[in-house]
Amino acid sequence: MGERIHAYFVSLGLPDEEASKLHHHYYSQYGLAIRGLVRHHQIDPLDFDRKCDGSLPLEELLKPDPTLRALLQDIDRSKARVWALTNAYHTHASRVLRILQVDDLIDGIVFCDYSDPNFSCKPEPEFYHNAMAKVGMRDPSKCYFIDDSRANVEAARRLGWGHCVHFCERGLLHVEGGKPKYIGSDIHEGEDTSGIVAVSKLEELRAVWPEIFKE
Repeated sequence: MGERIHAYFVSLGLPDEEASKLHHHYYSQYGLAIRGLVRHHQIDPLDFDRKCDGSLPLEELLKPDPTLRALLQDIDRSKARVWALTNAYHTHASRVLRILQVDDLIDGIVFCDYSDPNFSCKPEPEFYHNAMAKVGMRDPSKCYFIDDSRANVEAARRLGWGHCVHFCERGLLHVEGGKPKYIGSDIHEGEDTSGIVAVSKLEELRAVWPEIFKE
């Protein structure tokens, strides 16, 4: 994904180094590189989606996850509904969920509508407000939310979402905004100033949120 996004920046006529810096800047400022591209370069977001997300060989990169499926099946649907909240377009999100074979366990998808040049994304407050409206939720204190971006989780917490968890696979190297980074390197041990729980495996949700799982 990082390579494709970098190539997209370069296709705008930017030198390699400048493309990398701008990619990281937009990701850091907006939470999503495409947000900066739409705002400052007037690109077609659907063209970006086709050349980046849409071009990924996901069938070669992902495989069905029985553990994740079992986790979702064990959620008591009389107590909670399960929605996917993503900064991707709906086509990419649907494709990922289908490959993982959990699409039938998701009630719906809240996505970035790239067909609208003024779309919102996490961690912008409007995204969370739109999510609540789409789900039909009025009380944010009853929202359960897990995300692999600390900034996205903190944004939900500020808006009063009551049960926020950071999925933090500490020590793994990933590319964030075009730059390699070790997950959790910016979080100190014992740090918990906002009431946000961090987990390294999704299975830990059974202990963190026992009230929404079947007995």
